[in-house]
Amino acid sequence: MSASGLIKAFEHWQSTGKPMVLATVYDTQGSTYTKAGHRILIASNLDYQGLVSGGCLEGDLAERASEVIIANEPTAITYDMRDDADDLWGLGVGCNGLIRVFLQPLIAEEGYEPFSKIVKRLGTPGSVVVATIIISKPGAPPVGTTLVWDGSEVESESLEGLVPGCQSAHTAGRAVLSTEESGMTVLYAPLQPIRRILVLGAGLDALPVVNMAAELGWRVTIADHRPAYLEKGVFESAERTELINPEHMSRDLDPGSYDAVVVMSHHLLTDQIYLGQLAETNVEYVGVLGPAARKNRLLDSLGSASGSLSDRLKGPVGIDIGANDPESIALSLLAEIHATLSGKLV
Repeated sequence: MSASGLIKAFEHWQSTGKPMVLATVYDTQGSTYTKAGHRILIASNLDYQGLVSGGCLEGDLAERASEVIIANEPTAITYDMRDDADDLWGLGVGCNGLIRVFLQPLIAEEGYEPFSKIVKRLGTPGSVVVATIIISKPGAPPVGTTLVWDGSEVESESLEGLVPGCQSAHTAGRAVLSTEESGMTVLYAPLQPIRRILVLGAGLDALPVVNMAAELGWRVTIADHRPAYLEKGVFESAERTELINPEHMSRDLDPGSYDAVVVMSHHLLTDQIYLGQLAETNVEYVGVLGPAARKNRLLDSLGSASGSLSDRLKGPVGIDIGANDPESIALSLLAEIHATLSGKLV
């Protein structure tokens, strides 16, 4: 499940005042459905949001979570499905891997920490690493102690020793399970903020882009200068819908705060105005609909301003999957955005 989905489930269960459990994958070996740093939530009624496997381990995890809630103590669980172990579990997962999961109780009396703090950082830009103590030692912070580190000064002296590991995980860009010299075992997992996408142009071909992006859990803003396009009310899944003056787009929407921007007004002059303002940002992904010749014409019209945009601007947009309708074009476009932002497409 996406981070947005987890947040919605968390807010709903939080409103009931009942406890829940945060399940975090902290180690894997071999072929597994998820990797270290992946999280799901389990409610007190054994309902869960998210998957750590293909759906085979979650039932057992939910049962274990009920024990964690009763004891109000974190615990670690190992599922070893390598070789014949899969048959011993009777699950038929067929992953031939080992997965270790850390369960932490989340209770109202403690403000549902540490997940409350994680949720707050998921909605804000910036680099954040979550450090969770899996195995502790006498005199050290107890098992389950969690630091949500954003580069600022750590409030508790007892957690200052986790900062170097957070810095290393941030540099590596991936979760790291580390056995410290002190004897503690700590999971350092970079937190991936929720993607924010800006769609400039509210034609009907933007609808599958907005809907699919929302389904991925991304936060979508759609804007247009034509009132009739927005008054149709078909963009309910967008977080924000704006009627704008193209000349003031940068001032009104702060495009530099988005992870990706898609220009699809299908109006040459309007697209030119948008791109001129986007050239002044560092948005990682900028795409403009239409053939390569149209993209090149737009770049030429920007003159010297095109220099900072030409290497980032995609057009035609999308990974080539033979897309020939709005839905498949949206699929290829969002796949390209996802791959670009994940560092899988260069």
